[in-house]
Amino acid sequence: MDRVVGSTPHPSMGQSVIAGGLLAMPAAYNKQHIITAGEPMLATQSDRQLVAILSILGSSILLVKVFLATQLELYSDEIFYWQASQFPALAYSDLPFMSALFAGIGTELSGNSPLAVRLPFLFCASLTPLLLYWVALPLTGQRAALETATLTLCLPMAAFMGLLAVPDAPMVFFGLLFIGAFERATRTGKTIWWLAAGLFTALGLSSHYRYVLYPFAALMYLLIARSQWHNWRQPALWVAALIGLTGLYPAPTFNLNNDLSGIDYHLLDRHPWRFQAEGLLHPVIQSVIVTPLLYALCWYVVWYLLRKAKSGSHRHGIMLSFAISHLGVFMLLAPWSDTTRTTVHWPLSGYLPLLVFMPEAMRNLVNSLEEKWSVRSIRTGITMAPLLGLTGVILLFAGIGSQGFNQQLQQVLGNDVLSNKMAGWRQLTDHLSTLEQNYPLPQALLIITDNYYTSAQISFAHPSADVMTIDEDKTIRDGRYTQYAIWRRNTSAVLQQTGRNAIFVTEDSTLNQLEKMGVMTRACEMFSRLTFLEQLSLYGGDKRFGFYYGESIGSAPDTASPCPLPGSAWLDSPQENETLTGTASVSGWAMAPGFGVRRVRLLLDRQVVAETERSISREDVVTLMGGYRDPDSPILGFSLHLDSTLYPNGWYELMLETESINVPRRIRIQNR
Repeated sequence: MDRVVGSTPHPSMGQSVIAGGLLAMPAAYNKQHIITAGEPMLATQSDRQLVAILSILGSSILLVKVFLATQLELYSDEIFYWQASQFPALAYSDLPFMSALFAGIGTELSGNSPLAVRLPFLFCASLTPLLLYWVALPLTGQRAALETATLTLCLPMAAFMGLLAVPDAPMVFFGLLFIGAFERATRTGKTIWWLAAGLFTALGLSSHYRYVLYPFAALMYLLIARSQWHNWRQPALWVAALIGLTGLYPAPTFNLNNDLSGIDYHLLDRHPWRFQAEGLLHPVIQSVIVTPLLYALCWYVVWYLLRKAKSGSHRHGIMLSFAISHLGVFMLLAPWSDTTRTTVHWPLSGYLPLLVFMPEAMRNLVNSLEEKWSVRSIRTGITMAPLLGLTGVILLFAGIGSQGFNQQLQQVLGNDVLSNKMAGWRQLTDHLSTLEQNYPLPQALLIITDNYYTSAQISFAHPSADVMTIDEDKTIRDGRYTQYAIWRRNTSAVLQQTGRNAIFVTEDSTLNQLEKMGVMTRACEMFSRLTFLEQLSLYGGDKRFGFYYGESIGSAPDTASPCPLPGSAWLDSPQENETLTGTASVSGWAMAPGFGVRRVRLLLDRQVVAETERSISREDVVTLMGGYRDPDSPILGFSLHLDSTLYPNGWYELMLETESINVPRRIRIQNR
């Protein structure tokens, strides 16, 4: 039988730290309790309450995630992993194969839909509370293990995990399996647990480069804890290490065959490796993400585990090793690492081991504060930590989930408030289908995009379409340039499609004028002729796509057909923050090289209130802004009137809009 000595109360003592929101600690708490494998678990009323809370909370969170997974469209990383699943390989330019495998399994089982891609990730993430219960059970007893499982759902990042098809779900899944197997291996010495630890290491290393911190933490524990040195003499440990090392095969093999592109991205290109003051805000940002009280409690648990490990409790030492390896590395490197991309979720693997002994640490905190504070105040303060954590979970779901209801919420919140990274893609792919009805386009057209995730979204909706991208900016930024070259979906592959016609799609809302100018210049060099078709504007202009028809890739450009470069426009009046009264004059200029501007629209809070044509000569614009390239030059100016008395007093966004450019300006209407 396996025996573990801990300072956890017997299941029949006191009340749960979760159930009822109470922390009643009897004097018997300080006695050590021996948990023996095979002894009957006591199903107390408190235990049943905990099981009920865990079941209701877990089921509710899972239902919310499944619902949102059906409403939210795939964002850039998710759609890339789906696209990778269409080209099976052991590794890709930025990650090993596991995420692509998960995304592929989901779509093979349930078809091409956002929920299908996310299903395997949802499944793994939904098991996180049960895995932590399994890890904690032999160490802390049934009640504390149930509390650990419940606390998992109060940690916002853990509760949220799985909603998105990203590598953290399989990485944490295999990571917790590894922690549980490693703990049992070092405690019992059984070969089966060593072999399991090796297997989970191999699978975890096939999920993400960051998984290396799990075996690193185990190695540090085996080196530092003297009582564990005897494990080095066990053949099973070395066999486990060999099994684990097989997980390193995919990534190094890919890198050695592709000029170390993946390692260069993760270790060099992505991180500046120079001091950035904003990196010092890492603890502040983490306290917001974790929620302040729960974050403070996590660091108290670190201190508690350190104290217990120093006193000789090696089980506490194991969890401390896994926690501090993740939390410490990311905190220390924060000022020198990437601050431009989302990295707030990286320390999650460090918080989860802390939950194993968090109930015990919470009880210890209560005991230590009893002499200074009233029991009621202590209970309230401690109980607030998981409750605020749950509030954070709700806010996180609301914030991310709002993108699934962009159109409805925009009417309440206004423009430029909600993110649309996971919205608008269905409308884009549906609009592509209608182009054939609106224009006499030939069949079997090639589709080319200006960024890689637009091309992936189109491929997702139209699997039979031939889609490529000329993106050489975002693919490099995200470490995926090499991958698109391997798939032959990049600029070089486009240029080899000699003589073919194509639809060219640009995501205009992500480009400023100079960027759009560069994109269109490159596109015009590829075709003999590039013709503007139309623009799709979604969510009040927050997300916009341009559609062009390109003829004969690789042929000499038709000099008689101008390149549809983006236009320029300007509002001369009113000025920014100007107050309008009565009938106000709105004037300015607009031009578009080669094509001109058909209509100029005036919008007030994204609603069209007036339209006009250019009718004023602007020689100054011709001279200073290159207006001579507009076919209607020098007639580039316009003027119209806005009756401000038709609108309630207040601040408004006044916007000038043409086919290819928007010029916003903030004004105030004030009438008696």
